Amino acid sequence: MFEGITAGLATAMAWNNLFYVIIGCFAGTFIGMLPGLGPMSAIALMIPVTYGFDPASGMILLAGVYYGAIFGGSTSSILINAPGVAGTVATSFDGYPLARKGQAGKALALAAYSSFSGGTIAAIFLLVAAPMLAQVSLSFQSPDYFALMVLGLTAVAAFAGKGNVLKAVMMAILGLMLSTIGTDQSSGIQRFTFGKMDLIDGIDFLLLAMATFALAEALMSVFRPDKGGPSGDQLSQMGSLKLSKQEVKEVAPTIARSSILGFFTGVLPGAGATIASFLAYGMERNLASAKEKLGFGKGSLKGLAGPETANNAACTGSFVPLLTLGIPGSGTTAILLGALISYGVQPGPRLFVEQPEVFWSVIISMYLGNLVLLILNLPLIPYIAKLLNMPRQILTPLVLFFSLTGVYLISFNTFDIQMMVLFAVIALVLKLLSFPMAPMILGFILGGMMEDNLRRSLMISDGSLSFLWERPITLVIISIAVAVLLVPAVQAFRGKSETAEAAA
Repeated sequence: MFEGITAGLATAMAWNNLFYVIIGCFAGTFIGMLPGLGPMSAIALMIPVTYGFDPASGMILLAGVYYGAIFGGSTSSILINAPGVAGTVATSFDGYPLARKGQAGKALALAAYSSFSGGTIAAIFLLVAAPMLAQVSLSFQSPDYFALMVLGLTAVAAFAGKGNVLKAVMMAILGLMLSTIGTDQSSGIQRFTFGKMDLIDGIDFLLLAMATFALAEALMSVFRPDKGGPSGDQLSQMGSLKLSKQEVKEVAPTIARSSILGFFTGVLPGAGATIASFLAYGMERNLASAKEKLGFGKGSLKGLAGPETANNAACTGSFVPLLTLGIPGSGTTAILLGALISYGVQPGPRLFVEQPEVFWSVIISMYLGNLVLLILNLPLIPYIAKLLNMPRQILTPLVLFFSLTGVYLISFNTFDIQMMVLFAVIALVLKLLSFPMAPMILGFILGGMMEDNLRRSLMISDGSLSFLWERPITLVIISIAVAVLLVPAVQAFRGKSETAEAAA
């Protein structure tokens, strides 16, 4: 193992590979900032460019594009509430309110520090324990994944304001319903397509996210200029990039927790950065004090640091099943798997023995890449934040243009544009009625995987629900989910009891 790490370090530190890290990170960051253009499109375009490279150099460049895009996606989420990448949707929940308060500089700086910390901690974990973690990936079965999805859904409570739990649950159910539209992967039967060929593949996640966040926010700025949209004197102020000692102390435990959670979520095939960011946000909201909870969704530093740390840690963690088992954990890692195979490299348990320079150089380049991203992005923050200086009359049409164009470039289908506008109008009405959008997105993300794993689990247990407690891992995860749901209820009951006693 030590010899393999030494060979990987020598490969990663070669001048040409350092250059590829910088190019990959820069290209990924720029692509991530553009709403609609995610890492999948970027990597797919870059694969032909890397055909002449040796496998280690090609993977170093493509990996740089991957985590650079996740890093850059936070910028559009924070500044204009238009998540450039699915994994940065949760970043917008508190990042955008911070920008509207005139603290865009602090929000972007905190996102940069959190991303660097999450990626670095995850890279160290990957360096130390990659072969062992492969066994963890293999030990998870369908019942465990179903339990993990249930745990993810408990984060709905984190997105509900006081007295709005029922609204949050309703929106989560709506998200689960929307996830069933399209062709059933098991039976091949079309569901809720209404005879429309355009709905056979279901609703695209990016379409829904851009409609409910970017488009709805832009429309909100037209209907209620005081309540939404990129406008106002506060938006024209970037604010300081510095974090006070108290703020650093406040977010440090969040970054540590979210790094670990994000990394281990990324290790599980099929989980990925998006789920990791939602889980981290929910965890921080549930761990926060009663006073801190009021700040979530309104510009909480913990609410920004948690998901931004977790999504970068999950990106690094997703390389564990990819490199050690040859199992892609997401659409992006599936493209990376195709690239590896096209280079003549067969990922799997023997990779770090037979081709250690490929295995370890990619891992070491991740740490270097996170360093490059920090050095590249921090000096650019004052210039990026100047985007907020644009008048609303210019910025709002730009948000609409990039949102619609980004979705159109995915499918080149005008029906998607029509559906996006419809969802945006519905989201606008729901926003005006104080329904939270985040639970719907969470339900949509988890719906498909939850249904597939539930179906497989029921087949294993002959239709019985005994699969929920037969495996220790499943039982532990379900117990945590129940605890997460019960703790807020118990706290509320105690609060009412104390108030009644004080009144008496």
